[in-house]
Amino acid sequence: MKGYSLKANLMDEDAIARSLTRIAHEILEHNRGTDNLVLLGIVRRGDVLAHRLSQIIEDIEGVEVPVGTLDITLYRDDFSSNLTPSIHASQIPVNLDEKNVVLVDDILFTGRTIRAALEALVDYGRPARVELAVVCDRGHRELPIRADFVGKNIPSARSEKIVFRIKPVDELDSLDIYIEDEE
Repeated sequence: MKGYSLKANLMDEDAIARSLTRIAHEILEHNRGTDNLVLLGIVRRGDVLAHRLSQIIEDIEGVEVPVGTLDITLYRDDFSSNLTPSIHASQIPVNLDEKNVVLVDDILFTGRTIRAALEALVDYGRPARVELAVVCDRGHRELPIRADFVGKNIPSARSEKIVFRIKPVDELDSLDIYIEDEE
C-alpha cells in the first residue's frame, strides 16, 4: 500500500474463522434460531462474509439461511464525487417484509456505509428488525450507528488504515493495520 507501512497483523485466517463462528452463534442466540432470518452482505467483502456466516449457521443448525447481496453504490453520500463508480446488482433472495435482517460488512468506521445500506434496504421491504455484523469495529463514528455483532474492536488513529482481505476477492484472509510513512 503506497505511502503506508504494515504496523501489525490483527487477525490471520484462523482468527477470522474463529470470529465468524462466534458471530454466527451470537446471531443464532439473539434471533432464537433461524426463523425469519436473512443475511445481507454489503458488496464487496460483506457479501463473501455473509455467505461464510450462512455456511457456519447451516453447519450448526442444519438449516440454510437465505443470503443476499446489497449494492449501496447509488446510496452513498459521496457518489457524486466518484467519477467512476463500480455498480453491482443487489441480489435479494426473499421478500424482506417482517424478516430479521442481518447486514454484514467487513469494517465499521464512520457509519456512512451502513447509513447507505439502511437507505438501500428500505427499497426492498420493511424488515421486522435490522442488525449489523462486522469483522472489525475501529471507532471514529460520524453517525449514531453501532454493530450488534463484532469480531474485533480495534482502537485506531484516524490516520491509520485498517485493511481487511478475504478469499476469493483477495489472495488471503487477514486484517491488518497500516501507518502512514514518515516523509
